Amino acid sequence: MNNRLRWTLGGIVVVLLTVGGLALAYPSVAAAVCPGCYGLTRVGEHFYSERDLTAAQNDQLVGLAVDARRRVEVFYGDRKSEPRLIACFTDDCYNRIGGGGEKGVAVLNRAVMLSPRGLDPVIASHEMAHVELHWRLDGEVPQWFDEGLAVVVSDDPRYLGEHCRVPFDGPLPETLSAWLDAAGADQQVYSKAACRVQRWLDANGGRDAVLTLIEQINDGAAFPAIR
Repeated sequence: MNNRLRWTLGGIVVVLLTVGGLALAYPSVAAAVCPGCYGLTRVGEHFYSERDLTAAQNDQLVGLAVDARRRVEVFYGDRKSEPRLIACFTDDCYNRIGGGGEKGVAVLNRAVMLSPRGLDPVIASHEMAHVELHWRLDGEVPQWFDEGLAVVVSDDPRYLGEHCRVPFDGPLPETLSAWLDAAGADQQVYSKAACRVQRWLDANGGRDAVLTLIEQINDGAAFPAIR
């Protein structure tokens, strides 16, 4: 017998179709809510993965979680969010929970899913940085700022450092759909966004600038022009 369950997460209402209590629609949301329903088991605090991991794999995940959380805490000074981490060592696991070709993804600002290609503290902290920002923020920021800040928080060497020698002053994608299109065509859009965020941080007091910006937006201010 089919039952319709309505879950409200992160301000978004999704409808899950269930048969015998197992979600058939929106598997990533369902896996975030009930990891055990997808064959996942607890490997650490707020951290789930496949069953029967080797000791080395378990240690890898625990270390990854510690490092990723530390990166977010170092930037912000503390953490307001505690997303559930769900990590897969196999494509079968990641496909089963609704993953695609990405390395990692934040789910409704309540969980972070990592693919076999994203079992790295840089990828994990990048996605956790998205969750942390939205946990603190009542309003909105452009997608390029969200992504650029996540690169900075995660200290991703692919897009910082030498990439920032030549400033990029052109327009950057404001919406999620525009960002996905741009990133699909040129992964260096991450560098352009991150370097712009980094220059703004350097000129305005580092993380204090982000905390002030969050407070201003929460008070109703518009996102400022950042170049």
